[in-house]
Amino acid sequence: MTNKLKITFLLGIFMMIFSSNMKAQLKPGELVDGIAAVIGDEIVLESDVNEQMNYAKQQGASETDKCEFLENLISNKLLVYEAKKDTLIENRSAAIKEQANAKYRQLLGQFPDEKTMLAAYKFRNGFEMKNAIEKIDIDQYYGQAKYQRITEKADVTPNEVTDFYNLYKMQLPEVKDEVSLAQIMMYPKLTEAHKEDLIKRLKKIKQDIAGGETFESQARIYSEDEGSAANGGLYKNIYKGQMVKPFEAAALNLQENEISDPIESEFGYHIIQLIKKSGKVYDARHILLKATPTDEEIKMAKAKLDSIKGLIVAGKMTFKDAAFKFSDDKRTKFNAGLIPGADGSDKIERESIPGAISYELAGLNKGDITAPFEDDDNKRKVVKIIKQEDVIPAHQITLETDYNRIKQMALNKKRNEMIEKFVNSKLPTTFISIDGRYDNCKFKANWKKDSVKK
Repeated sequence: MTNKLKITFLLGIFMMIFSSNMKAQLKPGELVDGIAAVIGDEIVLESDVNEQMNYAKQQGASETDKCEFLENLISNKLLVYEAKKDTLIENRSAAIKEQANAKYRQLLGQFPDEKTMLAAYKFRNGFEMKNAIEKIDIDQYYGQAKYQRITEKADVTPNEVTDFYNLYKMQLPEVKDEVSLAQIMMYPKLTEAHKEDLIKRLKKIKQDIAGGETFESQARIYSEDEGSAANGGLYKNIYKGQMVKPFEAAALNLQENEISDPIESEFGYHIIQLIKKSGKVYDARHILLKATPTDEEIKMAKAKLDSIKGLIVAGKMTFKDAAFKFSDDKRTKFNAGLIPGADGSDKIERESIPGAISYELAGLNKGDITAPFEDDDNKRKVVKIIKQEDVIPAHQITLETDYNRIKQMALNKKRNEMIEKFVNSKLPTTFISIDGRYDNCKFKANWKKDSVKK
């Protein structure tokens, strides 16, 4: 990899480290393997380096220099170390620990029992696996928080974008076939009879608890929340603003150990028990019955979307106005329904589009709209129509066709330079020790020091 390409590769490595699939990170023996480096009171394991190399290979990287991967891991650990000392970055360790427990319970729900799950992930016990999840999440939170603090004022001018393009244009990759898509997404509405049935079931559960059953046992039996059901519906150390508004409003209006009447949220219907409240943090149990639509309710939603499509095709309403008025997707309704691509632009590589959507788009031209179809969004049934706003054939990147993409690359370069400058400023006062296996590495930064002051 040339030096010129390395500067644009660094951010990709950073994001890769902090967004890698957790399953890829949880592998046999990785909590007891060799230490590759120590940065302050943070450590990089030899397995961490190997994982990132393997991940890069899976993502198509042609070169995997182990020294380069170690250096990037060390840089990111230094960010984590500095973030934990930064008083302007909120200490969320307690909340992250509880979230790790919730993730553990959610993973457990995908296996018949705990023993099977631990065997699949190659952990000796649940404590070890929870610690691994917590470590990943803490590194992700603090690393990203410090990265954002250092680079929050980064910006590039049009001249800087042009200079970047002129300097690197021979190394910029070809753009694959892309499309620009906009959607209108709707959650099928439950009938009043369906809603009443869910509320009636929750009232019966609440009545059984009043009659002697425990909330915990009833949550394990009836709750459809994969993240808490196995733990008796319990969420601990919930910060105000963390849960959806109807849940939080109901929970905080309760006295300790009191149980709410059924309440509705975007996830379905709940009863909630407040366990304790202290300042801005509280513990609560809940039982959730999901608002899973019936086939008839899905059919009704498709019919409504078909009518909306008819208004658009007839010219009585623009797709943008229809998305704003009718779409339930808060991520796109205020942006003309445009679906963001992986790089944050409105362009999506055609080969990355999920199969179900690709099927609906087959044969469509620029400006065409799909028929209403069923899909899943964050584990909820939805119906959609999608407009193919634009079709962009594969091409070499140019300023004329890809200005925003090039601007983002130039901005990433500037951010990387800010991170490198920050890291270099901390080297003289940070304890750093690198294992002798890496003595022959030629690092860009002066990591190899005989002694430094803590």
